[in-house]
Formats: sequence, structure tokens, C-alpha cells
Amino acid sequence: MSELINKTIYEHIEALRKKEYSSVELTKAYFDRINTEDKTIGAFITITPEKALESARAFDEGKLPDTPLAGIPCGIKDNMCTKDIKTTCASKMLGNYVPPYSAHAVEKLEQAGAVILGKMNMDEFAMGSTTENSAFKVCRNPVDTDRVPGGSSGGSAAAVAAKEAAYTLGSDTGGSIRQPASFCGVVGMKPTYGMVSRYGLIAFASSLDQIGPITNTVMDNAIVLNVIAGHDKRDATSIDRTYGDFTADIKKGVKGMKIGIPEQFLGKGISPDVKKAVLDAAEEYRMMGAEKVSISMPSIDYALSAYYVISSAEASSNLARFDGIRYGYRCAEYSDIEDLYRKSRSEGFGTEVKKRIMLGTFALSSGYYDAYYKKALQVRNLVRKDFNEAFGKCDLIISPVAPTVAYKIGEKVGDSLQMYMGDAYSVPVNIAGIPALSLPCGTGEGGMPVGMQLIGPAFSESLLYRAGYAFENKGKRG
Repeated sequence: MSELINKTIYEHIEALRKKEYSSVELTKAYFDRINTEDKTIGAFITITPEKALESARAFDEGKLPDTPLAGIPCGIKDNMCTKDIKTTCASKMLGNYVPPYSAHAVEKLEQAGAVILGKMNMDEFAMGSTTENSAFKVCRNPVDTDRVPGGSSGGSAAAVAAKEAAYTLGSDTGGSIRQPASFCGVVGMKPTYGMVSRYGLIAFASSLDQIGPITNTVMDNAIVLNVIAGHDKRDATSIDRTYGDFTADIKKGVKGMKIGIPEQFLGKGISPDVKKAVLDAAEEYRMMGAEKVSISMPSIDYALSAYYVISSAEASSNLARFDGIRYGYRCAEYSDIEDLYRKSRSEGFGTEVKKRIMLGTFALSSGYYDAYYKKALQVRNLVRKDFNEAFGKCDLIISPVAPTVAYKIGEKVGDSLQMYMGDAYSVPVNIAGIPALSLPCGTGEGGMPVGMQLIGPAFSESLLYRAGYAFENKGKRG
């Protein structure tokens, strides 16, 4: 039944309802794939075959709701709480944590009849760009297993690319859905901030984090977002509005659209193969009837610095709760309460997490708050202003997701600054709270995928899917 895993969500929906195969058969096909491939890839931290097959049987017996995602297997990034399933954030600190509740996005999938295969590998507490920072195992890129899959949602992207799941959920704080999607050659959506509830998402940086889907196609991505988007009263930042069907206008094409090309996104630091692929994609849009518009966004040059100050400051605050007292890792020996805190946090957190906690604590400390954190928030306003002005001239923006294709495992481990620079094109979107869609647009060095991102104003997901679908199906036009 290995051919089953090559089908899209859209194809599974039709086939399951025609009873061409059962959900149990489909679920077993994915587990067969996981059992043979994941020893090498390392996309999963936890698999849940008994729970998944129970859900699949319930669908086959007509006990689950007849919704588009019912009976279709998926994976969940391991920083989203899943009731009665271990949720570790790929950290020793939460190595044995089993939540008593599920995240809102997971609840919505379960209510829609989804089959959960397990929890996905990631950078510890979502801090990283390679999934080399997992406390349990390194994740590898299925296109070339000597290379990183990106991060922090590396396991989520790798599983989709390796056909180990029909789709997955990731979280995006500064590009953590889009960058691994780009590196692995799949499709990732970072929705508008507040569109998908963060309830049950173990926080990294609360004002930046957003849950979104990773899939093989643009249509599949829209189908998943249809299910997980929506208001949740338990999340104070969740936006109460009606979103409609993201697939409704997806086939309408791009004729008449204005597509902005920011000069700051194609300057120094970008590799020639990535630049060529993105500019070729922009030309494809022109051939499909869109208009190319040159734009300038000066504040983008400062966005990366602002992002690392804001995100590290919020991480310092959010991770203060992990102290060895109420839950999580506790050191074996300690002399007093202060020693317990120090040893538990020193032993429970990995190097990258400790680095960002220290940076964030420094930025928030007396005498430095105004110089760093306050100034970063001012830059955030400038970035939002630049995007607003840009969208007065164009409908959406096209840019690279990352300046290079996926690099070799271990290549940038010793150079944090170089690794952080790889986020330069993705973090402005999170700072502004707007949506962006990553999808493959060509290949670069070593035959590795190149991803472009389509960026739109708040709540323009339908427009981004429409443009993404047009590009994905460009060979079928006319």
C-alpha cells in the first residue's frame, strides 16, 4: 500500500469517501513508512500507533464526523500540548511531561476526525534554525540526509517531505514553519497573528509565535488552515472574526495582481541560485498576468536585531516557570532552594536555550531595558509601517525565505551569528504579525530545494493561497 502515502490530502478526501481504501490501511501505510525511514530522518520524537489506529477504525466505522480531514493521518510539533501524549519541546526539561489537556489547534483537528501519528522533532523550545538543538536526536533533510531540514519545525517539514505524514502542524516565531518548508521542498503557512489560537502552545515568544500547517501542496495547506483557524476565548490574542473557506477562490489566478519585489530582500548575503529562483518566479507571475512592482523597505535592515532582542526577552520571561519545583526536570542533588533552581535549569536546558535566556534577561535588566528592549519595540513599529506602505503599492510581496539552501549538518553549529543571519528574510513577517506562505520555486546548490515566500497584509491568506496555487500549477495554465 506504499502508493497511498504519495497522495495529497485532497486526493485522500475523495478516495476515503469512495472507500477506495480505509483509514486503517492509510494509517498503517504511514507507520510502515515511519518504521523504515525515520531511523535515518529522525522526524518523530514520539509515535502513537495505538491511538492513531483507534481513531482510524472509528472513522472507518462511521463514528467520526464527516469532515475533510477525517481519517487522514498527521503529525503535531512537540511544543503543542496533546492530552495523554508526551509533550517534550525536544528538551530534557520536559522529557517526561504528559499534559492533561490538548492545545486548541489539536482539539480542532481531533474534533475534525484527524488521525494523529505522533509528535514531531524540533529545536529545543523552538529555539534554532536546524533541528540540531533537539535534546534527543538530530533531524535530517529527506532530500539529502547530510543536510539540516531547517528549524525549529524541522521534524514537521521533514516528515511531510519524507511521506511520513499527510500533513503536520508547526509553529513559527521567526520563520520556523517557512524556513524548514523551504529547505525540505514543501509548503508552509505562517498565518496572521491571532488567527490560530496559541492556547496549549508552549510559549517561546508570545507576541511572535503562531501555529500553522505544513503540507505537500498549496491546496492541502488551505484545507488544513480551514480547520485550525478560529477564535478561542482561552487565548487573549485570538481574533474573533469569520474566516470563510480558504479554498474558495484558490483557482482564480493572479491576473491583475501587483506583486512587490523589495530591494532589501535581494541584496548582499543572498546566494546567486536562491536569488535567481525567486526572480524567475516573479517573472512567471508576470507571464501569468501579474504586474511586478519594485518597492523599498528600509527598516528591514534592522528587523533581525529587533527580533532577537524581543524574542529572547520574551523567552526569558516565559521559561522562568521551569524551575524544578512544580513539573519538569529536577536535579538529583542540591543544597538549598537556590541550588535547586540553578542546577535544575543548568542541567535541564540545552546550550541554545540558555544562551537566549541570558540574552533576554540582560535586555530586560535595569539600565539596559531602554537601550535594547524599548528600542527593539520602536523598530517593530517601523517594520509594520514599512509593510503598510508597501501594501499601498502592491497586493503581495515576493521574497526568498532564506538566503541559502539547506546547509550541511554541523556546518554552522559553532557560529551563532551566521546562523541567526539566515533568519533575515523571515523574521520581519512575525514582527509585523502578517501572513506568509512558503512554497518551492526551484533548486539550488546540490540540487536542494529553494523556497520563496509570498507575504500579504493581515488576513490575506486566501490571496496568498490563490497566488501560491497559480505558481504551483503554472505548467497547467492555458
